[in-house]
Amino acid sequence: MRAESAVRPSAKPPVLPPPVRAWLGPTAVLAALTVVVLGARYAGHGRPGRVDAWLEPPAEGVGSPWRRIALAVDFLGEPGGAAALVVVAVTGCLLLRRPRAAVLVVVGAGLAVGTATLLKHLVGRTIHGEGNLSYPSGHTAFATALALVVGLLATGLLGLGRAAGTVLVLAAGLVGGAVMGWAQVALSAHYPTDVLGGWCTALAVVPVAAWLVDAAADRLPGRTADVARPNGP
Repeated sequence: MRAESAVRPSAKPPVLPPPVRAWLGPTAVLAALTVVVLGARYAGHGRPGRVDAWLEPPAEGVGSPWRRIALAVDFLGEPGGAAALVVVAVTGCLLLRRPRAAVLVVVGAGLAVGTATLLKHLVGRTIHGEGNLSYPSGHTAFATALALVVGLLATGLLGLGRAAGTVLVLAAGLVGGAVMGWAQVALSAHYPTDVLGGWCTALAVVPVAAWLVDAAADRLPGRTADVARPNGP
């Protein structure tokens, strides 16, 4: 009797490519530590810190056309604009046949914003008076999370290695966070350190969310590797 074994690979590629997994882990830990340190530093504060005062725009804010651009970018972090971006991103992932990335768009962005919201209440930093919780910036966390998912998706599609893939993912997150962060500071909606906290929140959350999506998908029926039954005698 001759037995032949065949291993069937996972039907869907991981949303967290193995080449970048090792480097994004330490990055997530460093980002989480930054969020904690900044949160402890500005807990209960209602005024800008030294770095904030140096980077903040004039009291009258930015003028046209930059203010209009900042308002347009800010809208993409509001519920209506964010929902539209998520729908577009999910649709794009599905058209590219990357269902795990589609799930990560929702899970990653949701966890980033949810974590930022929770931290706001824990830290208690305010801007423009009581009740306007500011640290960390949820808008920046959302934009960064969405950009990181796009970077992970592109890394997988292009088959990039560890160095190139990690640079692409982090660059995407940096651009997404910087654009939204600039809008928040330009509109005096957040302090610059709030923006940094929001960016680091997404950097800490999204890699973990991606790992969880892959782990859950690999446990679904038909996704695990199996061994073929032996042939007849």
